[in-house]
Amino acid sequence: MTDGIKNKVVVITGASSGLGEAAARRLARDGAKLVLGARRLDRLNAIAGELGLASDAVVETDVTKVDQVRRLVDHAVRLHGRIDVIINNAGLMPHSPLERGKVEDWDRMIDVNLKGVLYGIAAALPYMKEQRSGQIINVSSVAGHKVNPGGAVYAATKHGVRVISEGLRQEVKPYNIRTTIISPGAVATELPDSITEPDVAERVRKVYEMAIPADFFASMVAFAMSQPEDVDVNEILFRPTRQEY
Repeated sequence: MTDGIKNKVVVITGASSGLGEAAARRLARDGAKLVLGARRLDRLNAIAGELGLASDAVVETDVTKVDQVRRLVDHAVRLHGRIDVIINNAGLMPHSPLERGKVEDWDRMIDVNLKGVLYGIAAALPYMKEQRSGQIINVSSVAGHKVNPGGAVYAATKHGVRVISEGLRQEVKPYNIRTTIISPGAVATELPDSITEPDVAERVRKVYEMAIPADFFASMVAFAMSQPEDVDVNEILFRPTRQEY
């Protein structure tokens, strides 16, 4: 599987924990050249140190700021001369019933989960078009396929990621660019910690008691990346076997 990963230049957003961290650890082991972005620079530096990455492999990045996402991608290209993969992973999940009017939480989800993905696409796509190669991996969710009470806005952002990704897939065919959507179910990450409503947080924590390790997400990333260049794995949906939702 490492044949399609070794020496590829990979940019990961939200790489300081959870899915992004797990993907970084797996891809580093498989020989990828990583550039990691997240807001928590101290955590990024710690991960880079553990993985034996140089200090210039991390860039403090807030995905709600388009200039910072462009800076992350531009840095990767300056460092390695190209970008082969971007994993638009950064996300948060402050569930709440719509009737509670948590407008600030709605705005944060739209800014991070949806606009953050768009900013990653905008930053990476010009380079990939010029190269006539590349892969854009966008992280959606089971919630992008099914909505539950309290999760309407989160589900809308994650469904939006799928819609954007499918439109992107059709648009980039002439440039030999691959697109992949990965939709995890309950995976052990810090995502439930972003919920600001105590009763909702308690309900979600019970669901996450069955959560599987983030390493399984990393395996899905590695699978999609390692396929031959003429094979485009467009969508992967996975969840714990016991998860009903």
